Amino acid sequence: MNTQSIADINEKVKKSSQFVQALLMETSKVIVGQKDLMEKLLVALLANGHILIEGVPGLAKTTAVKTLSQTLQTKFQRIQFTPDMLPADLTGTLIYDQKTGNFDVKKGPIFANIILADEINRAPAKVQSALLEAMQERQVTIGEKTLLLENPFLVLATQNPIEQEGTYPLPEAQVDRFMLKVKITYPAKAEEREILRRMSYTDKKIIVQPVVTPQDILTARETVDQVYIDGKIEEYIVNIVEATRHPDRYKLDDLTGLIQYGASPQASINLALASKAYAFLQGRGYVTPQDVKSIGTDVLRHRVITSYEAEAEEKTSEDLIQKIFDEVEVP
Repeated sequence: MNTQSIADINEKVKKSSQFVQALLMETSKVIVGQKDLMEKLLVALLANGHILIEGVPGLAKTTAVKTLSQTLQTKFQRIQFTPDMLPADLTGTLIYDQKTGNFDVKKGPIFANIILADEINRAPAKVQSALLEAMQERQVTIGEKTLLLENPFLVLATQNPIEQEGTYPLPEAQVDRFMLKVKITYPAKAEEREILRRMSYTDKKIIVQPVVTPQDILTARETVDQVYIDGKIEEYIVNIVEATRHPDRYKLDDLTGLIQYGASPQASINLALASKAYAFLQGRGYVTPQDVKSIGTDVLRHRVITSYEAEAEEKTSEDLIQKIFDEVEVP
């Protein structure tokens, strides 16, 4: 691609990313710090992918997602997952109409633009799997009817760490539907003091204005699709993903035996898409290796399954992914 074409894409990125600053300004009224989380939420929104947020209770996971949804002029539904929930509570069901003798569809809360699936790992597997078709196909089947979901459609799920009591581990098939898995930690001391200053009132409501339309998001996605990704960067992405399956081919012999299952081709697709969205947020019309590194762990951490040997050595998937990024040659 020539320099002129990249300059044109850069210009498009500048125009269609103007809403980002306004959105971040609005969310910062409520969310203190958590810059990384807000950035990853926007990457998921721009790349048309779903995001799973993990952290201990009380870290404003739900608040961050709810605040983001308030800045968008879209339909928002919060679904609180519980152990006694049924799939129909999510997707909807057929109701018998005595007058007509027909079964009519009663749509469930999944029929919205932004879904906050709160504490998704508190629900049993059959409810978690009810999300599969909706997340992957952007449609829901109720009885004999298949209903399309609205566009944009985004699932933002939160979960407590699996070792917390009363939770169910998400099955691998479910986890793979999430483009990103983001882990959040405790705020810094200065940030926590600011949180205390803002939030320690018995009745204080902070009003967040909707500043982004669905059309803004769809236009931005069209621009993200045009963000230039060089052949060498594509090769780099494929090498990173292949190194999770065959570390020995990349002189990562010390990882052999530590990875039970490597990342699927879905990881390559999502890593490329997320890198383009990340470059868009930086105001660039092309992807750099640093973009791939910045978003790579969030794309791969839930797709690289560690072996018992790795657990015995107290190695996490993040440790192994970091080693791969450190060792695989950068273009």
